[in-house]
Amino acid sequence: MPKRGAGRDIPPPLELECLKALWSLGSANVKDVREVLTERRNLAYTTVMTVLDRLVKKGVVDRRKEGRSFVYLPLRQREELRRLAVQELVNSFFDGSRAELAAYLSGAAVPEETPAAPAPAVPLDAALL
Repeated sequence: MPKRGAGRDIPPPLELECLKALWSLGSANVKDVREVLTERRNLAYTTVMTVLDRLVKKGVVDRRKEGRSFVYLPLRQREELRRLAVQELVNSFFDGSRAELAAYLSGAAVPEETPAAPAPAVPLDAALL
């Protein structure tokens, strides 16, 4: 059985959060990335280090040794991943048609919701029978 997300170009959520931190910082060590991430959620230093190392192995991030620590920098740009994510969305939900996605986003493909008809009132004595 293939691993979940195998072959996907879009990183899973925590990897993407690390990438977003690197995009905003330019390049950073684990401590700096963790500081950005802990504004939203508490993560251990070793967790962030593991995720960054995983991104290095995938070729999404590079690292260089500075003193006793590594400095990480993104190799893939935000715009490239946005394009891939939109293409995955188009392929998965719109049968590869960007025109269908555009129609959906413009509201043309979304049927107007009609309010539900109220349930018919049942006389109390009929409800008891």
